[in-house]
Amino acid sequence: MPWKHWSAERLGLLLAVLAALGFSFKAIFVKLAYAVPQATPVDSVTLLCLRMAFSVPVFAWVGWRANRDLAPLARRDWLLVIALGLLGYYGASILDFIGLQYITASLERLILFTYPTLTILIGVLFMGKRASRREMGALLLSYAGIGLAFAHDLHIAGDTRAVLVGAGFVLGSAVSYAFYQAGSEPAIRRLGAARFTALAMLVSTGATLLHFMVSQPVASLVQPAPVYLHALGMAIFSTVLPVFMTSAAIRRIGASKTALVGTLGPVLTIFFGVWLLGEPLTLWQIGGAALVLAGVMLIGRRSAPAHLPKAAKPAV
Repeated sequence: MPWKHWSAERLGLLLAVLAALGFSFKAIFVKLAYAVPQATPVDSVTLLCLRMAFSVPVFAWVGWRANRDLAPLARRDWLLVIALGLLGYYGASILDFIGLQYITASLERLILFTYPTLTILIGVLFMGKRASRREMGALLLSYAGIGLAFAHDLHIAGDTRAVLVGAGFVLGSAVSYAFYQAGSEPAIRRLGAARFTALAMLVSTGATLLHFMVSQPVASLVQPAPVYLHALGMAIFSTVLPVFMTSAAIRRIGASKTALVGTLGPVLTIFFGVWLLGEPLTLWQIGGAALVLAGVMLIGRRSAPAHLPKAAKPAV
């Protein structure tokens, strides 16, 4: 087995794990921002606007650097970037932020991480891909764990209607992100990870700012300092860094495997929620976390070299 194949896949897996760590902390930042004492708590659209506004300088710079020596995008490439930008970090994010107003960070992350299943299903139904036995086994283990913890959280919830409303929004977020994840793989191979990610994020930021302008007064941007700090932390550690890590991971190991490794996210969010938000930790959640970890370990085992793309060189 050539060393370069081993290196590309292992590096891709490491990037996917680090991205999961960053994304898992997003829900913690959101819940902390919602909990900042003030007469009118920050709303989901304003908080998402702050997150994207803090992120946009980095993406604008990366987009300029990635585009300056390359040929202009064709019309179909622009259409693809716009569609995926609207689906990914705008559509998925706004639905997720709304859902977090109703449910805990741990439950949000568990529901949101149905998207690996959806990503693989989209690939099979619309992109001519096939799911391997190892991927299916990892899915069964991971989602058995997620289902176990989800059933427990739903059982102990005081307001079942609020949980169902929040779960509905987060499930919609998962569907939106699954389409983004599935569509981003061919887009990254055509445009490169840095170029595609920067442009897609700029589209998402534009859509978010437009949404804010038509739905919220400008005065709502005036928030206490802790809200700005949580939004800044979310922009750096739960947006900029994991976004580029995810794209680089997809470049090396593909969208399906990146999504499967991302199932570490619910486990990390559960423990962050216990540590920082005081959310309960039970044996059900620990058992669910163990199953998720088992699934990630299964998908992380070495697969056949033929499973790797020919053009697996780093794009960032």
